[in-house]
Amino acid sequence: MSNNVLQKSLEWVYQNFKKNTATMLVMTGTIGWGLSSLAQVGAVLFNPKIPKEQKSFLVPQEISDAIVNISAFFLITQLTKKLVSKMASTGKIAPQKVRDFLNKNKDLYGDKVGKLSLDLDEVLKNEPKFPKESYYAYKNYATTMATVGASIFSSNIVTPVIRNSMASNMQKKYLDNRPQPSGSMKI
Repeated sequence: MSNNVLQKSLEWVYQNFKKNTATMLVMTGTIGWGLSSLAQVGAVLFNPKIPKEQKSFLVPQEISDAIVNISAFFLITQLTKKLVSKMASTGKIAPQKVRDFLNKNKDLYGDKVGKLSLDLDEVLKNEPKFPKESYYAYKNYATTMATVGASIFSSNIVTPVIRNSMASNMQKKYLDNRPQPSGSMKI
């Protein structure tokens, strides 16, 4: 039974993402961040060793971390994927076979290469000699590599900077609002 479910899941992923691996990376990465954030909040909430006072600080902090993690990952990777995909579809970046095709047809495409008015996805529909395998493979590779780079950047640079700043502000507010025992100084 479980092997059949796994096989069907893998087939669904293959059918839906075989031409666009970058989209799969964005979606699975976002889902992964969501599940790990849910697990982190649950671990804090259901851990009997963590006092209620600490939970009242940690749970909102983990939730805000989750919002930052998920949104930064999704926005940065999705925007990067779209940008690189657009660069490929306008011919701004292209494999040699596509460049050769565009050079041979300068009268049709020469002044449009790299501009938004050119859409190689439309060109290949009307041009039987367009090297579509090369084009699609390159576009998939370029968007996938850019998405991997963007995910590393968002997860290891952007997210920690934003999270640390937010956590510092939350901790300061928490400490400022914490009831102080009588006769002691406020920290």
